[in-house]
Amino acid sequence: MAKEISHRHLVYDYFKETRSLCAFSLCPDISDRKEYEGLPAHLKAMLIEDGKRANKEPWSVILLSDYLEFSKNGNRVRFEELYFSRRRKLCSLVMAELAENKGTFIADILDGIYLILSESSWCLPAHNSHIRDAKQQEMPDVLHPIIDLFAAETGALLAFAEYLLRPVFREKSSDISEVIESALKERIFTPYETEHFWWMGDGKQPMCNWTPWIIQNVLICALTRPEGYFQEKELTDYLERSAISLDFFLDEYGDDGCCNEGAQYYSHAGLCLFGALYLMSDALKGTGFEEVFKEPLVKNIASYIVRMNVTDNIYINFADCAAICPRRTSREFLFGKLCGDEVLSSFAAADFRKADDGDRILTGEINLFYHVLQALSYEEMMDYPESEMLCEDSFFESTGLMVSRDETYICAAKAGDNADSHNHNDVGSFTIYKKGKPLIIDLGVGTYTRETFSDRRYEIWTMQSQFHNVPTFIKNDTEVKIASLGFDSAGDYYNDGIILQKDGKEFGAKGVLAALEGDSKTGASSLSMDIAGAYKSDEVRRYFRTITHKKGSGVEVLDEYEGSATALLTLMTYEKPEVNVAASGETCIRIGNLGEAVLSGGEVVEIQTYPITDERLKISWKHEVYRVLIKMSDGRISLKIS
Repeated sequence: MAKEISHRHLVYDYFKETRSLCAFSLCPDISDRKEYEGLPAHLKAMLIEDGKRANKEPWSVILLSDYLEFSKNGNRVRFEELYFSRRRKLCSLVMAELAENKGTFIADILDGIYLILSESSWCLPAHNSHIRDAKQQEMPDVLHPIIDLFAAETGALLAFAEYLLRPVFREKSSDISEVIESALKERIFTPYETEHFWWMGDGKQPMCNWTPWIIQNVLICALTRPEGYFQEKELTDYLERSAISLDFFLDEYGDDGCCNEGAQYYSHAGLCLFGALYLMSDALKGTGFEEVFKEPLVKNIASYIVRMNVTDNIYINFADCAAICPRRTSREFLFGKLCGDEVLSSFAAADFRKADDGDRILTGEINLFYHVLQALSYEEMMDYPESEMLCEDSFFESTGLMVSRDETYICAAKAGDNADSHNHNDVGSFTIYKKGKPLIIDLGVGTYTRETFSDRRYEIWTMQSQFHNVPTFIKNDTEVKIASLGFDSAGDYYNDGIILQKDGKEFGAKGVLAALEGDSKTGASSLSMDIAGAYKSDEVRRYFRTITHKKGSGVEVLDEYEGSATALLTLMTYEKPEVNVAASGETCIRIGNLGEAVLSGGEVVEIQTYPITDERLKISWKHEVYRVLIKMSDGRISLKIS
């Protein structure tokens, strides 16, 4: 029976009931041939072949000048590809050796390990600061190592590789394990024990995916050390500190388990929470700690990803999330099993089976722990039955997000505020999918640069409210051409005659009301709100929006506005829109061959085309996107989208 405890002390209250620790047992080392020889023959063949492929690729060369590039021009992609390619290759080589066990890959594995050990810092240049949101240090911090996301990932990779191959390394030389442990002590254990990094939590500043992501990897480093490396009291302290940090992270969640970072970040937030709790449960097995997975909040966090799915690997996306996400893996599968969530486990297994071979063996993944979990769960996921249960409509009160479904349409609408993690200024925006295809879209975010996480974030066009499905306002005493509303507009977006939404918790929706009614064929689900507060302008007194999904027929958007500025409604589409005005005066916006929006109370004043050139945006959008600008006529506008 799950305990009735507050979120703040949820993990800690389970931890404090424990009495003793157990040795790491989630994955066996290479000497357990029964486990690894028992892998499906085709899986072992794929892993060995992938190891041979990786072996042909040269190890990347990383120079100091590569590290310094970020400080010079803000580009983080080129260095990170050099950095991540080493780690991907090492994972492939270790998995191939686990499958084959002939020593074929050991020399190359050691090359990779010692290359990574020789790096002056494991912290990414974009994260190179001890203080949250402070200007990054230009040079790698060798004397005071920073534990960022990927320093922790790197520590976990080396620690887990050493654990898996320890029997082989010991036959060659005890120095191999000792030099890895020396690096872990210097770059992970000592900083973790002696410095308070912001992601550890203090109850004052908001947490994000960094907390469970790093905690999980620090635990991998600590719990895989050989017997005697840590005293039991030292390991207990690690687990206690982990529990406290995870509770600070859980403070960010409402009871509904909604991830305000979006579906793409579920893999780093909810799934890393799973990873941390899974590791803790293993260390504390037999103590009742595993009952934490039965907690309603943890179960809701687990099931969130199913409720955000559109079809296949397409997801409802807000903020920095892409519309197309990676395939589900053993982590979701195991999370569902531990939570008793049959729908999640079935969903994860079914999606895993749709993946190509490379995705099934995680060729792009740098966390070796995930690779081994995937291999050990592979056969069960291949044979796992599909669930016939379907998602019901959802309203996540904590973020103001509604998701409504029928056999043809999926409509998502967002109230909330503009202080989400990875926020875009999008209060009141909505997306619509028809027959699994994008009808009204959210762009997501382009490739991360220095500006993405700086005070210039909202100069990036994809972050601005004018490129979401909400109104933009033009002050009536300012002459502003419609065509100047674009990502290359000059000047201050908030004061150059254009009124956009602003970022921050105080800029949000008021009077939010969600009504979820009827089944997937009848009735309606709706979300209504006043979004004027997201603009905080004297010219925008009230903007009341109601988004109603009428089951079986489509979506209606009704806006009512009071203010002195001119309201321009944006609709972002993926298919090319065309406008037809009937003799009756009714305007129909055809959206490719997919659907239409019938407009009353306004006129289409411009359709703009935006080519998609950014590599990250290309993941979701293979061709140009479009923005329809609609001028409101008399303070009331209606769109019937079908």
